[in-house]
Amino acid sequence: MDTLINSLLPLYAREHAAGRPVTLAVVVRTAGSTYSKWGTPLLLAQDGDYAGLLSGGCLEGDLLEHAQQIIADGRARLFSYDMRGPDDELYGLGAGCEGAMDIFMMRVGPVNDWQPLCAFQAALRAHQPLAVGLVIESSAANLPSGAVLLPGGAAAFEAGLAEVARTGTPAWLSQTPQLRVFALPLTLPPRILLLGAGPDACPVLEFAVHMGWKVTVYDHRAALATPERLPGAEQVLLGRPESLAERLALDSFDAAVVMSHHLHSDAAFLRVLAHSTIGYVGLLGPAPRRERLRADVGADFALLQPRLHAPVGLPLGGRSSAAIALSIVAEIHSWLQQRAGRSPAESR
Repeated sequence: MDTLINSLLPLYAREHAAGRPVTLAVVVRTAGSTYSKWGTPLLLAQDGDYAGLLSGGCLEGDLLEHAQQIIADGRARLFSYDMRGPDDELYGLGAGCEGAMDIFMMRVGPVNDWQPLCAFQAALRAHQPLAVGLVIESSAANLPSGAVLLPGGAAAFEAGLAEVARTGTPAWLSQTPQLRVFALPLTLPPRILLLGAGPDACPVLEFAVHMGWKVTVYDHRAALATPERLPGAEQVLLGRPESLAERLALDSFDAAVVMSHHLHSDAAFLRVLAHSTIGYVGLLGPAPRRERLRADVGADFALLQPRLHAPVGLPLGGRSSAAIALSIVAEIHSWLQQRAGRSPAESR
């Protein structure tokens, strides 16, 4: 559930507004131990700014030099880096990662209608899955290296693009000597629901937004449920706990955290969530409080049992609101990775 494309869009928006083309770099092959995996994107601007990270800073300086040439002449290129063994020192990178990667770089700007970044931005705003095809190498004059294949405009690859969009996993759609096409997906950010807008909800929101997640905050207290207190939230709603399902399409959320610090409100939130399909429900507070809420909620509590995390958060230690928020976001992140079929080790 890593929202890698999302992190590129602020820089893209800035350069697009100024009419300045950028270079999009994508890892299309890895071998051995590498910082990033295939499908990881990086955006590089003319002034040396970049968004994303492919190597922890080891390769970005070299890529910036290549980016300037690509912006200048518009010719897409494939670069190979091998950081395995003593040759790494000879190249002057000294990364010591003991891995290799191929990185495809292409210009994105007015000439190609800002694709594929324009398509990714539109899909993200609509919260719709998307995959685009990047022509890495081609012998066809009408389909040059750097061409972008969009859904609805590439009949031969339509099914492959749809499957990559569905799974969110990059894939090669063609790897012949005449044509190599790499499908890059947009992984939609998870949608998180915070039920309670107290002071300790603020660091949870901050960590979640930093992860690229979309967060809705809902509270029954007018003094707390204000956008000014909760910058970065997708929306902040004021309403009674009992009206939650009427105000929001709950089944569109991936996870919810109940943290209003008010027993009656928390019980009402849990009753509503019990009849939703939200796969992760976190409840703030110690075990004795959970048991009291179990009694208050009644039979509906059993509907929550398989997906309830109470007390919410991984046992990381620490008592500060920041430490508690970190434990909550870390547990949600771990759950999202496992739901996607990835272990914590695979996500690093």
